Amino acid sequence: MIKIICVGKIKEKYIKEGIKDYLKRLTKYTKVEIIEVEEQKSLNLESEKIIKQLKENDYIISLQLDGEELNSCQLSAKINNLYIEGKSSIVFIIGSSHGLSESLTSKADYKLSFSTLTFPHQLFRLMFLEQLYRSFKIIYNEKYHK
Repeated sequence: MIKIICVGKIKEKYIKEGIKDYLKRLTKYTKVEIIEVEEQKSLNLESEKIIKQLKENDYIISLQLDGEELNSCQLSAKINNLYIEGKSSIVFIIGSSHGLSESLTSKADYKLSFSTLTFPHQLFRLMFLEQLYRSFKIIYNEKYHK
């Protein structure tokens, strides 16, 4: 199972539709749950809300600028290896446009960066789901448009 904990709600209809599409595609491979946490006035308050959503056996991957950059094949291998190692609950954390607090990133088992580029926060969630879907297509050796 994969959980994606995100700060904030998606407002744009076209992004919501894209997210819905990728979530539907992912059901073939794994269960994906998106948990939205309300944006707070401070990163520490956001972190408290996020931490409440975590369980002891979760493998936590924080998405942050100073994390390790992986290409699509490497991300796929990372996810596959976690499943092979028996990590049945993988949690990805996407912070607000202000990032994540140190108290939260210190709890992460792995820190992942998609790019040093800046992306619109809401669009990033859609981009992440596309990469997650691509990862499973790679794991199952299925064709996917490049």
